[in-house]
Amino acid sequence: MSRLDGAATEIATTIVSIEEQLRGWLAQITRQRDARRQIISYDRLQRRLAFYLEWTVLPWDEPAAGRFEDLRRDGIRIGSMDLKIASIVLARNATLLTRNLSDFRKVPGLRTEDWL
Repeated sequence: MSRLDGAATEIATTIVSIEEQLRGWLAQITRQRDARRQIISYDRLQRRLAFYLEWTVLPWDEPAAGRFEDLRRDGIRIGSMDLKIASIVLARNATLLTRNLSDFRKVPGLRTEDWL
């Protein structure tokens, strides 16, 4: 049992987080030239997709894009993908669960927690 299992509030992920993971799995598949060696990577990709079907996925939408543009204009300097994740969380007035507190703490108004 994990801490997420006992969470009193809804737990969600962002479409940007999923994009990052899928890019990693797809790159791993592409690097494998041998069809049989791709079997494990495809299996892991399929299990990850099944895992995410159980979750609420927060979209990249107009409110998130607006927050992103505001944060860029304000000079917040973290990676684009992390800034997109932060923007989605801010647009929904949510709390971000992350182990990357050093970067996400640079984002004004973003609530973060590290559950590790």
